[in-house]
Amino acid sequence: MPTDGLVSLRSTHDFATTLGRLLAALEAKGITVFARIDHAAGAAGVGLELRPTTLVLFGNPAAGTPLMQAAQTAGIDLPLKALVWQDADGTVHLTYNDPAWIAARHRIGGEAGPAVAALAAALQALAGHATVVGD
Repeated sequence: MPTDGLVSLRSTHDFATTLGRLLAALEAKGITVFARIDHAAGAAGVGLELRPTTLVLFGNPAAGTPLMQAAQTAGIDLPLKALVWQDADGTVHLTYNDPAWIAARHRIGGEAGPAVAALAAALQALAGHATVVGD
């Protein structure tokens, strides 16, 4: 588990493709997208520049509720989020919070272990689909 709680993957795709692949993967899995926040557009709206940066909030109550049942404060970190962003060199990344870090942050014990493991596996698969060349 990363000490800062973040998992970042370097994408083999451009920004628009990475974001599109993430959104398509979420839709294909029946995962609800609650919000999509275009930080670069927000910055442009106040006359500032920001490289492409979009936050996607998504989830499934069946997957997240066990964490909140174990510790209601986990609701501050749910629904799950993925940040698709482009660095100064033009490389695109996808970053998300490690579910094990969320569990540790909220002192969620072993009773939610299977839910945490399932969320971690799902995030890893979604992020991998969005960032790696292939289907």
